[in-house]
Amino acid sequence: MIPDSFKQDLLNRVDIVDVVQRHVQLRKAGANYVGLCPFHNEKTPSFSVSPTKQFYHCFGCGVHGNAIGFLMAYASMGYVDAVKELASQVGMQVPESRPRSPEEAARKEREPDLYALMEKAMDFYRGELKKSPRAIAYLKGRGLTGEVAARYRIGYAPDDWQALKGTFEYSISSLVECGLVIENEGKRYDRFRDRVMFPILNARGAVIGFGGRILDKGEPKYLNSPETPLFEKGRELYGLPQARDAIRAASRVLVVEGYMDVVALAQFGVGYAVATLGTATTPVHVSKLLRLADELVFCFDGDAAGRKAAWRALEVSLPLAPDHKPIRFLFLPEGEDPDTYIRKHGKEGFEARVREAETLSQFLLAQLRSDCDLATAEGRARFLSTAKPHVQKLTAPALRLQLTNEIAQLARVAESDIGSLLELPRRPAFTRASPRPPRYDAPTSLEWSLLTALLSDLTLVEHIDPARLAPERAETQALLAIREQCEAAEEELSFALLMEALSGNSCLETVLKAQRYGEDLAFDVDAARSEFQHALTQIDLRHRKMELDELRGRLSSHPGSKEDLMVFNEKNLAYKRLQGALPSP
Repeated sequence: MIPDSFKQDLLNRVDIVDVVQRHVQLRKAGANYVGLCPFHNEKTPSFSVSPTKQFYHCFGCGVHGNAIGFLMAYASMGYVDAVKELASQVGMQVPESRPRSPEEAARKEREPDLYALMEKAMDFYRGELKKSPRAIAYLKGRGLTGEVAARYRIGYAPDDWQALKGTFEYSISSLVECGLVIENEGKRYDRFRDRVMFPILNARGAVIGFGGRILDKGEPKYLNSPETPLFEKGRELYGLPQARDAIRAASRVLVVEGYMDVVALAQFGVGYAVATLGTATTPVHVSKLLRLADELVFCFDGDAAGRKAAWRALEVSLPLAPDHKPIRFLFLPEGEDPDTYIRKHGKEGFEARVREAETLSQFLLAQLRSDCDLATAEGRARFLSTAKPHVQKLTAPALRLQLTNEIAQLARVAESDIGSLLELPRRPAFTRASPRPPRYDAPTSLEWSLLTALLSDLTLVEHIDPARLAPERAETQALLAIREQCEAAEEELSFALLMEALSGNSCLETVLKAQRYGEDLAFDVDAARSEFQHALTQIDLRHRKMELDELRGRLSSHPGSKEDLMVFNEKNLAYKRLQGALPSP
């Protein structure tokens, strides 16, 4: 059984809009995306995808679910296979169904201490930079100002085998666990020596690793932290926290190969660059960056090594490339890198090259054609054979169609035959007609208001008091079911996972109606909280009125003591005060 915590983490990292958009043409409509439902025939879009709730719902045929459910329905996958497919796209490993070992639990508990240790190490290296005229001269020679060095928290590791000994208790195991110290045959020494130090930060801005650049000639030029409990090279990108605002402003992200390239570009005003950490581009990198920007540009040296790295990035990008966000490849002249190029040509010259970068399809076709003689039948057949596995990886429908048409023209094949020659998977055939959209009249109960507001902010669930809800209402049963699921969850439950948990529950239809009603009202979190509080107050008033009516009835039939009358008057006064505090409808 796959743990709920893993599914929650997976659904947090996957963007359902990206998943659905690889198979369905979507367009923005308010806060959501809409398109023609892939599960029944229709001419007017009734299929809605919510990026905030990470949930899809067809108002025509009623299908709904999260990203896992979509793959299961569209690609006819089993549950576990769908989870594994999504996990592979974001570089996650589906855990074995076993409890966490004591060692793993202990390591998890130690993580806060490891973050503090890495922060302290960064402060040490930054302090050492101020003491090293040689390291400062090196950075100034590369054109860096103190402002940029401070922004990227650059430091210096002294040319000393045990420089960290004066700052840390050198015998602690955490220094080895974080990759700062190497232990060999009972001896310990610093991993980083005589290097400019580039701290690697995670999305929250915490230090998780370092990249060290040698000042003089020597190998390796760059030395990175090893894999640690905090640091996975295939998941992280250097400079991303510093680049976020510039990425958002430019709607573009540039991936380069070195730390110094990132910093140098920022120095010249190109702040939307990040770098991979001494490893090839991974699906996690591509997915993460496509969520942040409308255009992804890979920048490589124009030599053989650069083109090999670009090809690897292209292969990783193919299944993740959406129709609406171009992926491009920029090759600089041989002998140049972003650092040297922007120094010679400035920001405008560099960005002109970025705008002229090859698209993914242009780069792919150029590479496929380079090894095939399209003047001969054999060459064209080879071209089709070579292109087939790459085109099959593409999931963006419009991009794949455009590319297959170009391939057909180059191979001199009829467009009607190209699909079968490339053995492209066909869209599932759903022949049933669109059912009449379900009609409903929105209930007017307070429980209905509570439910619609709660679905916009599940953190409000803790304020629900089951004893005060009308037990006979369907909305009450839905509220109680949601409360039960949220209380049973190991951590805060997302809407997408809640819908999965409620699958098969008789209250699900009520929940989906309330979800649609909330969308029709365009509830945001603030509006939802206001509506929720108003409904809670009204429910409290209703409960107090029932108590008063019951007490009044008893007093009228059996006059009570003076104390009973005082209790009634106090309750009646509190009721009127609460009633008066409500805003006018």
